[in-house]
Amino acid sequence: MKKILITGAAGFLGSHLCDRFIQEGYHVVGMDNLITGDLKNIEHLFKLKQFEFYHCDVSRFVHVPGQLDYILHFASPASPIDYLKIPIQTLKVGSLGTHNLLGLAKAKKATILVASTSEVYGDPLVHPQTEDYWGNVNPVGPRGVYDEAKRFQEALTMAYHTFHGLDTKIVRIFNTYGPRMRLNDGRVLPAFIGQALRGEDLTVFGDGSQTRSFCYVDDLVEGIYRLLLSNYHQPVNIGNPDELTISDFAEEIIKLTETTQKVIYKSLPVDDPKQRQPDITRAREILNWEPQVGRSEGLKITYEYFKSLPDEILFESKHRFE
Repeated sequence: MKKILITGAAGFLGSHLCDRFIQEGYHVVGMDNLITGDLKNIEHLFKLKQFEFYHCDVSRFVHVPGQLDYILHFASPASPIDYLKIPIQTLKVGSLGTHNLLGLAKAKKATILVASTSEVYGDPLVHPQTEDYWGNVNPVGPRGVYDEAKRFQEALTMAYHTFHGLDTKIVRIFNTYGPRMRLNDGRVLPAFIGQALRGEDLTVFGDGSQTRSFCYVDDLVEGIYRLLLSNYHQPVNIGNPDELTISDFAEEIIKLTETTQKVIYKSLPVDDPKQRQPDITRAREILNWEPQVGRSEGLKITYEYFKSLPDEILFESKHRFE
């Protein structure tokens, strides 16, 4: 049985990756310091013999006994409300944490895939964004702690590949959504749905003309799975190129939730990207991958998940924004 370590295992993406690799017959070692993750996301796995969990901060030290075939490094705050609150930890997990896991991969002769992000492109001057674009990032702005942590992570990963011959992969993840997202994580989709469920007006930052592209989590996991098992080492965009404006997205949420709220506008945060759309030519050609779940279908599933949450979680998310 192949053994895989998944860091950030109790998070939104990490927990779905744990599910997928369990289904594929792997022995999964989950690791998380629970600073933003939630054990509820993986509690259904604790009864399984092929799953084990370590409460561990990978920025400090990482040890996994015995054989290890693969590593997925997904430990990191991933939303502005988190990485603005814990900027030092965000920088550490992208630098020290990545260094520790690359060292572990080298010692175990394991393949490692690191989770990068579309934020490496910053507020892009090229549209859509291809992997060859170097980005437009403010290193000392409020978002720099996340953007530069991920850019350094990519550089360190490629250094281990070229200098040590380590089998490395880099996935650049664009906006992803689905069940197990946190209502209070600050990203636009859970924010809109949370506001709709609480009967509040939907808050759009800026004039609403900025764009985003939303990929359903099952599609993202499939792309990551194919990339891990590929022979490709350069960064690969994984996301859905179906782009829309934030204003149009707000109207979609109002229609989906059948609410009567209006949209209100507030000032745009510093360095907020104006456009976000992946060019997935590389993923199509190398991985034979492209999204399969349409936004209307994915949003219905995600909305049903959020509707099922207890009221205390729904209204706790409101207080965190205030």
